[in-house]
Amino acid sequence: MNVELYDFNLPEELIAQTPLADRSSSRLLLVDKENGQLDHGHFTDILGQFRPGDTLVLNDTRVIPARLFGVKEDTGAKAEVLLLKNLEGDRWEALVKPGKKLKTGAVIVFSEELRAVIEDEADMGGRTLRFIYQGIFQEILDRLGSMPLPPYIKEALDDRERYQTVYARHEGSAAAPTAGLHFTTELLEQIAAIGVNIVYVTLHVGLGTFRPMSVETVEEHVMHAEYFELSQAAADVLNEARARGGRIIAVGTTSCRTLETVGRQCQGGPIEACSGWTDIFIYPGYEFTVVNALITNFHLPKSTLVMLVSALAGRELILAAYEEAIKQQYRFFSFGDAMFIY
Repeated sequence: MNVELYDFNLPEELIAQTPLADRSSSRLLLVDKENGQLDHGHFTDILGQFRPGDTLVLNDTRVIPARLFGVKEDTGAKAEVLLLKNLEGDRWEALVKPGKKLKTGAVIVFSEELRAVIEDEADMGGRTLRFIYQGIFQEILDRLGSMPLPPYIKEALDDRERYQTVYARHEGSAAAPTAGLHFTTELLEQIAAIGVNIVYVTLHVGLGTFRPMSVETVEEHVMHAEYFELSQAAADVLNEARARGGRIIAVGTTSCRTLETVGRQCQGGPIEACSGWTDIFIYPGYEFTVVNALITNFHLPKSTLVMLVSALAGRELILAAYEEAIKQQYRFFSFGDAMFIY
């Protein structure tokens, strides 16, 4: 399947640069995957789409201030590091800039109390770093690090919490699960009052989010592994929902990938608590085992995320929905508007 099949023309002015003042004031495109109908509304209209007995699944990962700026010790040249994954102890997987000048053995100095040695190299700017520091690493990172906003966002973010969901709990992510940014505590309370079960999973977003597809066919692409966790309490609620025939609604592609990873591991049986690494790649032809509906933002052309939503609703319908969103000037990407595929 050719990657070009998922291309579309996105006007640059539709790429949202800043979050809306009110989290839940985003627009909402409703996509009925059964009959192909498209309807417009505001995000709070999502309340009218839920049914008692539905289960809403949210990713409670918390973004760390993963972007660090320093200098190369021997030359003083500027260096940038984006932390992606804690490997063990003080070793991290990261992206670096400029990749051509930051080779194995190079030392990056961030402050008197923090420096890093490059121990290994991977492609496209990937590196393994070992940090040397005085004090507590997380406290140093909180002081020196900045939020790892996507490269298409040019404006600085004054309030770090606007790149966190209101339910973010477990630190370890290099990017926010952005579909969740639309929810407020009040909206979640209103959803629960309808009789919707709310459960949490954890998937720490990593390298796969930052790497574009560089292959010609979908099948050639290899996803980067990301860490996930699903508790027994969440598994119990999901099993009860499935037994009753209630819908399982994933908030964001990260929640969706976590649920489908667990579903595959359980091979059609009851969902069980588990954790580990997932490199699941969902694209058209995939048969969903857990997820019935999805709340998501609008994604990059030719991205794995566009392919995932196409697997759920069909390529033709998703591209038609994106064409309608562009026509109606919806905001795209991390701080953009939302779509509910049901």
